[in-house]
Amino acid sequence: QVQLVESGGGSVQAGGSLRLSCAASGYTYNRNCMAWFRQAPGKEREGVARIATGSGNTYYADSVKGRFTISQDNAKNTVYLQMNSLKPEDTAMYYCAATGYCNGGTWQKSGLYPFWGQGTQVTVS
Repeated sequence: QVQLVESGGGSVQAGGSLRLSCAASGYTYNRNCMAWFRQAPGKEREGVARIATGSGNTYYADSVKGRFTISQDNAKNTVYLQMNSLKPEDTAMYYCAATGYCNGGTWQKSGLYPFWGQGTQVTVS
């Protein structure tokens, strides 16, 4: 099993920044890849960024490239999402997810991630 706990959400004005954290525990082979998803009211869950915890390889949604950065601190078992130049359309509940199965071509499919955190709200006005 894997437990994921997100933190760092909040309210910010457009153009501002936030850093989300995802503290992970549990079997490491179940979190070979970790990702951030977001879901706005009435919309489908969207993959935002993914990191392979072994290689550090990253992927980003087109909507956040150049603005968001996913990173990790293996010593702390924590994955971060640095969000800069935030826009009102970034407003959503942000979720951390983990999977033992890494595939760059399908990383945005939420069904591939069996482990999820409880989410943290980000509001940009």
